[in-house]
Amino acid sequence: MSKTRPEDVLRLIASRHSTRAFRDRPVPRPLLAAVLAAAANAPSSRNTQPWAVAVLRGEARDALAARLQDAFDRGVPPEPQFLNNPSSLSEPFAGRARATGAGLFDHLGIARDDGAARRAHLRRNLDFYGAPVALIFHLPGDAVPGSFLALGCFLQNVMLGLLAHGVGSCPQYSVAGYPALIKEHLGIDAERIVVCAMAVGYPDGDAPINRYVPERAPLDDYADWWW
Repeated sequence: MSKTRPEDVLRLIASRHSTRAFRDRPVPRPLLAAVLAAAANAPSSRNTQPWAVAVLRGEARDALAARLQDAFDRGVPPEPQFLNNPSSLSEPFAGRARATGAGLFDHLGIARDDGAARRAHLRRNLDFYGAPVALIFHLPGDAVPGSFLALGCFLQNVMLGLLAHGVGSCPQYSVAGYPALIKEHLGIDAERIVVCAMAVGYPDGDAPINRYVPERAPLDDYADWWW
C-alpha cells in the first residue's frame, strides 16, 4: 500500500471548487457509501454526530427536482430555516461576494441586465445542476451553532472524499429555501432543519462553468500569527 504524501493531501484540498456541470455517468453506490462512512469521522461536540443525509438518484432525484422547480416557477418565495449570511454584508465580505457573482456570470456570458438568463441559472440550482446524485443534509430541530459547525466539518469531508475519487460536488444553500416541500417529499420529520443540498457527479471537463474558480483571499488576510 503506497503512503499518502502530505503535499498530495494539501493539493487535493486546494483543488476543491464547486462543480456545476456533470457528465451523464452514474456514481456507484459503494463509492458514495464509503465516502459518507469516512466523512462521519468529522469532529462533533461530545461525539454527538448530529448530521443526517438523504441520498437521491434516478427517479427519486428527478421527482424532487421537478417539485422544487415547479415551486420556483410558481413564484413560491424561499423560506430557509436559517441565514447563511448576515442581512447586510460588510467589507471585505461584500466585495468578495460581488466579485464572485460577477465573475460567474461573466464566465457564462450572461449580461448584468439579462434577467431571464440569470433566472434560468438560478432555476438550474433546483435541478441540482443536472448532477446524477443529490444529497440533502439536515439537523435536529434543536440544533445550535455548534451543530452547524459539526455538519460543516462533515460536509467538507464528503466533498474531499468525493474529489479523491474524481467526483465533483456543489453545496447548495438555495435548495434549502424550500424546507417544507423537501421534508414532505422525503418523509423527514417536520421539526428537522434542512441545511443544504449537494449536487454530486463526475465533472464535465468541457463545460466552461467548471473552469470558473473564484479568487481566494491571501493567507495574510485571515491569519494573525502570534509566533
